[in-house]
Order: sequence, then structure tokens, then C-alpha cells
Amino acid sequence: MTDTHPHLMIVDDDERIRDLLAKFLKRNGFLVTSARDAEQARRLLGGLEFDMIVLDVMMPGEDGISLTRSLRERMQTPILLLTAKGETRDRINGLEAGADDYLPKPFEPKELLLRINAILRRMPEAKPDHAIPKVLHLGPVRYDIDKGEMWRDNDLVRLTATESQLMRIFASHPGEALSRVRLVEDLGRSSGRDGGKAQERAVDVQITRLRRKIEDDPKQPRYLQTVRGAGYMLAPD
Repeated sequence: MTDTHPHLMIVDDDERIRDLLAKFLKRNGFLVTSARDAEQARRLLGGLEFDMIVLDVMMPGEDGISLTRSLRERMQTPILLLTAKGETRDRINGLEAGADDYLPKPFEPKELLLRINAILRRMPEAKPDHAIPKVLHLGPVRYDIDKGEMWRDNDLVRLTATESQLMRIFASHPGEALSRVRLVEDLGRSSGRDGGKAQERAVDVQITRLRRKIEDDPKQPRYLQTVRGAGYMLAPD
């Protein structure tokens, strides 16, 4: 677990609940990424690392217990299940699938916060052998993948939450062109019926801002490149 700003994923098909939980948890010091269903959660997990997954059980398509069981086959990221089901057998099913805790709805946000912090405190510290950071070099800029930190020479570059998410996504796919549609999805943005183009334009704005922090000449980017007809690509040294 990171020392500051643990990264949580919220998976819930109810947009109102996702937004409320994200706002509450961000106010309490967490970096939050949201997914509307198991399919989107899997895409995000393919490009980002999380300190914990807060997962609704009752979702259309693949439910939370099935997703938990599948994730446990390849990762140990803590999972906290949320559900309207409060019966003993349902809690047992969730825990047997590999969840770390189980919180029935409705719940007080403060209780959710206490449970999240309790689970994170129980996570073992990484062993020194695995603590060697992976670093991408972008000219005078270096990006520490494990810590999610960007440095220009000896100065820490402050990244917004969205910029940090974008760097994690690009760092997971160096040298690969990622479309704006994919970036919108991996950022967990809800495009709605008419908002897809608006969200893609919002990604363009974030890319422009990120280039100002990476490139010597943002108008002629060397490291965060535009690939015509394909999207954007991070091209480290």
C-alpha cells in the first residue's frame, strides 16, 4: 500500500452511489477510480494498480461475487463487498469467494471509511526485494511507476488526480497508441448518451496539460505523442 493517497476502485452500477462514494472518499484522502460494471473494472485493472476494490455484489451481467472469485485467481488486492443482501449465507458466499470484508446496504459512510482503513492497515508491507522502483525516463523527467511520482531533475512534479491516472495508464502500455475512447473508459468517465465527444475533448485538454509538465516543447511533443488516427502514445527513452 502506498504511504499517501491509497488508490481505490469503486465498482457499482448505480451512478449516484458511485459519485457519492467517490466524493466522500476523495475528501478523506483517497485517490478514487470508478467503474460501472465488472467489464469496465477488468479493463481498468489491466492498466492500473489499486490498493483496494470496493465492489457492489448486485450488478447486471457478472455479479460482484463472481468477479471477486475470478480476481482472486490472479491478484491479492483487498476487496470489500457492498450489497443489499444482509443474510448470513450471502456474507459467507462473499467471504468464501475471497472478499476481505462485507458491508450490507444501507450503511453509514463513516463505517465504510473505518472498514477500508482497517483492511489497509492489515495489508503486509512489501518486502525490500520487491521495493525496487520501476522508472520511465522522459528526457530530464522520470516517472516512478510504483510510487506514481513524476520528477524533473530533483524537483517533484505535482500531478492532478486525472493526470496521475493518465500516467499510470500510459506507463502500463509504453510505446502503444491508446485511443481517446479507451482513455475515457479507463479513466472511468461516464460518457452518457450525448457526452462521448465531450469526454474525449476533456481527455485532449488533460493531455495538453500533462505535456506541459513532461515536454520541453509541448507543441512538438517528443514523449507524449499523437499518433494520427490511433490516439496518444507514451514513448519513453
